[in-house]
Amino acid sequence: MIKDILTAKWPAPRQVRTCITTRLGGDSLAPWDSFNLATHVEDDPAHVAANRQRLQAALGCQPAWLEQTHSTRVVRADPAVVADADASWTDQPGIACAVLTADCLPVLLCDQSGNRVAAAHAGWRGLADGVLEATVQAMGCAPESLMAWLGPAIGPQVFEVGEEVFEAFTATDESAVQAFEPTEREDHYLADIYQLARLRLKRLGVQHLYGGGLCTVSDAQRFYSYRRDGQTGRMASLIWLEPTNI
Repeated sequence: MIKDILTAKWPAPRQVRTCITTRLGGDSLAPWDSFNLATHVEDDPAHVAANRQRLQAALGCQPAWLEQTHSTRVVRADPAVVADADASWTDQPGIACAVLTADCLPVLLCDQSGNRVAAAHAGWRGLADGVLEATVQAMGCAPESLMAWLGPAIGPQVFEVGEEVFEAFTATDESAVQAFEPTEREDHYLADIYQLARLRLKRLGVQHLYGGGLCTVSDAQRFYSYRRDGQTGRMASLIWLEPTNI
């Protein structure tokens, strides 16, 4: 059994399915314990493979995994290819767009008619560079027809950043200032990555926004956190269309 799987809480069409894994219910040993789904974190490959197989069997769909590099590249989801990209989309039932995270923000999207879905890996660098803009463009839908759900990520109470991050957002969008709170350290801020993502999506015309508020750093029992633990595993956030013939 896979323990404590989460689903997006949003009014998506019935055929749109989601899954957000936690760290519980897999084969991986410490420090990846236990449901690590990433192949690049030095975990035993056999354990990762077993975890991925368990996930696929439980969901009944085919995840399309990515080689994530904090880019803005978006591809059409293909389970047969591990694409170098940080977001994917599909209109094919049974294929799951999937992103791996352990503090970065996973964003799941669908159109209100339930014909297309997408998943984006939005760390601060990818978010600032435009990964959400690229994902919305790749979906080929009117932004006002889309809805987005923001998954578990590092929370604003612990996400301390420097001037580089502050300037990356505020240099092109003055409204982004509201997502930063100065700390006692000079040129350091607490950043709200959820708010930064919402600002970006709203500026695109995506108004139906859900989720946010699940902090990976603060919930060590359920979530991996790279900032908290260093060497650790990765959770998966997946979205797919249910086949109509089942």
